[in-house]
Order: sequence, then C-alpha cells, then structure tokens
Amino acid sequence: MRTAHPGPSPQEKRFAAYWEGLARAAGHRDREAPLKDYCRGLLLPGQRQSIEPMAARLHPDRVQPTRQSLHDRVAQAAWSDQALLDAVTR
Repeated sequence: MRTAHPGPSPQEKRFAAYWEGLARAAGHRDREAPLKDYCRGLLLPGQRQSIEPMAARLHPDRVQPTRQSLHDRVAQAAWSDQALLDAVTR
C-alpha cells in the first residue's frame, strides 16, 4: 500500500518562494548554486559561519573545492548587493 506524501508544508512553500526571489536577484543561473550553498551553510548548525567551516558542513568530501566556490562566488560576488537586499526585504 502506498502512503500519500502530504506535500510541502506552508513553511517549506514560503521558504521556497523566498529562495526563488534570492535566486532571481542573483541575476544569472550559474550564481544560484553557490548562493544556495552559502545560504544553506548559514542555516546549518555550527559555531563558525565563515567559509571553510561552512564548506566542511556542506560537502565534507569536497571541502576545498566547495570553499573555493563559496569564496569566489560570495566574497567576489558578481550579483548586485542591493538587488539581494531588496529581495530579502520583500
């Protein structure tokens, strides 16, 4: 017998919509994955929210490439800070 999946909760739907707004504000699809990793890294449990500890929590088997990707995309972000701030405050 199959159990019906209840689907996303209202909170999950709201977060997905929030994330989509950030992804659009990033301005290009190739910026979405690093931005999503960075946001996930900020939300994961852990004492330190700097790039290397986040990379270790996100992808323990690929810490250095993840760290480099996060650094390249976040520290030297090609997206508009104002566009992201505007998306966050909507």
